[in-house]
Amino acid sequence: MKILPQISIDKYVYDLPEERIAYQPASYRDQSGLLIYRQGNISKDRFINLVNYLPADGLIVCNDTRVVQARLIFEKTTGAKIEIFCLEPADRGKSLHGAYDSCSPVVWKCFVGNVSKWKSGILEKQDDKTGKILRAEKAGRDEDIFFINFSWNPPSTGFAEILELFGRVPLPPYIQRDDNDEDKIRYQTTYNTKPGSVAAATAGLHFSDKLLKKIATKNIPIFHVTLHIGAGTFKPVTTQYVDKHKMHHEQFSVSLETIEKLFSEDHRPYVIVGTTTVRTLESLYWFGVRLLRNSKKEQCPVEVAQWEPYKYDFDDLPSRKEVLKSIYQWMRQNDLENITGTTSLMIVPGYRYQMTDVLITNFHQPASTLLLLVAAFTGNDWRSIYDYALNNDFRFLSYGDSCLLYKNRSLNLP
Repeated sequence: MKILPQISIDKYVYDLPEERIAYQPASYRDQSGLLIYRQGNISKDRFINLVNYLPADGLIVCNDTRVVQARLIFEKTTGAKIEIFCLEPADRGKSLHGAYDSCSPVVWKCFVGNVSKWKSGILEKQDDKTGKILRAEKAGRDEDIFFINFSWNPPSTGFAEILELFGRVPLPPYIQRDDNDEDKIRYQTTYNTKPGSVAAATAGLHFSDKLLKKIATKNIPIFHVTLHIGAGTFKPVTTQYVDKHKMHHEQFSVSLETIEKLFSEDHRPYVIVGTTTVRTLESLYWFGVRLLRNSKKEQCPVEVAQWEPYKYDFDDLPSRKEVLKSIYQWMRQNDLENITGTTSLMIVPGYRYQMTDVLITNFHQPASTLLLLVAAFTGNDWRSIYDYALNNDFRFLSYGDSCLLYKNRSLNLP
């Protein structure tokens, strides 16, 4: 692997006053604020007017994942409350789709809150309306991750249905309030279809049905990919240098139809909604590079490693059209309707974007991998963008406002 630049996380810290964090969603999805950054110029508007700033010949790609109610609250007979946050199936080889369809019993990796009050034994809760019963028992531990054995009656019910019945909305840790019925709607995109995330694809929260119709009238096509977001998305970079940070992995899926459409529309600017969609498409690019350059047979599901792109010479890479063609042909040869896999790709300043021309995203936490991704896209202008947002009353983080960023063609690299 080529040596990564020594990037200190201290360069990607800014002061975020608590009052600038959005603890509630905007009254209406499309009335959130919109910051527009293009060729070094910054302005503001409302998200409902997004179409006025999109490239007329562009296409949009969104993440259609659905947030599951991954927080389970159990109350012991002593009155102590134990919170179990479901992360992923213990069997990493199992797809999330299959895991959510699983019937009793199942074992999941979880965070456990107030675990000191749960020495041993089985936790249990019952739904008064249906009479269904859910039980949880510790089955092991790996540092701060617990393996929890869940069982329920009737056992024929799928785990997704159990979470929908007993679970609560997994609001981000910095939103320190109880979830409510509004969150069940607003902490989801309007186009979600694939359950599997424990955090929302927040850049998509601003799209209303009204706005989607406006986009359609402009003949700007919208395509969907799926990346199921894990709790690791909130993990800050705590190492001095970013190359020492261990990136979380997440599962993704993209259909053959979408690959074909992206290939045929390669000449259009790609407008990517959210960092999760960015990581999906950029990961696909590097898998396609492997297909073109490696003689070994690739299999599905695929895996893209954290630092995989950085072993290549960024000045000697195939075009995205070549890459998409190679992926499409490989899928056809292997009779695949979907390409699935996991990615732990980490995008840092110095990265060369291949599949992203315009980025729609929210404002991210200091010292986060998401802020590093934005800085890789905008160069040192990220600080001017965030200063502008702080000075112009923009709301930050998951329920906050949005920005439309055009790629900086003259990046200030580390």
